[in-house]
Amino acid sequence: MLDALYLAGGITLILFSASWLVDGASSIAKRAGIPDMVVGLTVVAFGTSAPELSVNIFSAIKGSSGIALGNVFGSNICNILLILGISAVIHPLPISNNTRWREIPFSLLAAVVIFIMINDRMTGSGAVDSVSRSDGLLLFCFFTIFLAYTFAIAFRGGIDTGEDIKILPAWKSTLLVVAGLAGLFAGGRFLVDGAVSVARIIGISEKVIGITIIAVGTSLPELATSAVAAFKRKTDIAVGNVIGSNIFNIFLVLGTTSLIAPLAPVQPVNVDIFITIFASLMLFIVTITFKQHIVDRIEGVIFIAIYGAYITYLLI
Repeated sequence: MLDALYLAGGITLILFSASWLVDGASSIAKRAGIPDMVVGLTVVAFGTSAPELSVNIFSAIKGSSGIALGNVFGSNICNILLILGISAVIHPLPISNNTRWREIPFSLLAAVVIFIMINDRMTGSGAVDSVSRSDGLLLFCFFTIFLAYTFAIAFRGGIDTGEDIKILPAWKSTLLVVAGLAGLFAGGRFLVDGAVSVARIIGISEKVIGITIIAVGTSLPELATSAVAAFKRKTDIAVGNVIGSNIFNIFLVLGTTSLIAPLAPVQPVNVDIFITIFASLMLFIVTITFKQHIVDRIEGVIFIAIYGAYITYLLI
């Protein structure tokens, strides 16, 4: 019972803390004269990946590679199949040319890159499968390239971050940043400790806990953002939020995690990577196959059904 409370409490604390951190840091950046667009592409974008990053840092410290990898792959699968599926059911999602031909392929590339990195024995680059520190450094390089591309598109007027940054009193901004960082630290620790204990009690692997409960929990900010954006007909934000988060998760979150401690995958990890690649590929095919270039309600229902089937496969 106590372990389940740790798990639920950790998720709740992380979600609130990420919001506090974003609000406080955004206000401080705005006070410093930084444009809303830049804040949206950095502070706010980081904030949506902060839950995954918090969980993964503590997973790396505790040596729980299954949770770290499961959290990232599970979040990315959840983002496309469940969150985009729900958003498309709320309102069909038109996909812009930039997203269709650049961001979605880039997220697909991210999944392929991590597949190659993990399978050292298959590629002949090592005797043991792992995501090493050198792999983490390379992931950071990819992240830097993506960030530079995002800023270039934004400054050409190609991105609407959808952010309206509020300026808060200096003391309140500072308090929110401190509380957010402390909450992410404590929440990450509670969540990982609770997840490891629950996995042992019910007899399933840490990887499955990471892909299911933790991944869905840490993806709640993306779900809220995309669902509200779809309801308000701001479909570019609904789609961009998910695709950007997937790229952040692999390049930034896994890059940071593997720099702290190399990650040894829990087999069969390739199944989860294949589903991640399949989800990105399916989204790409859907957006280029028909003239409307949209993810409609029927396709949204199909996405949700595939996600349900995948989770069922993991649990039986």
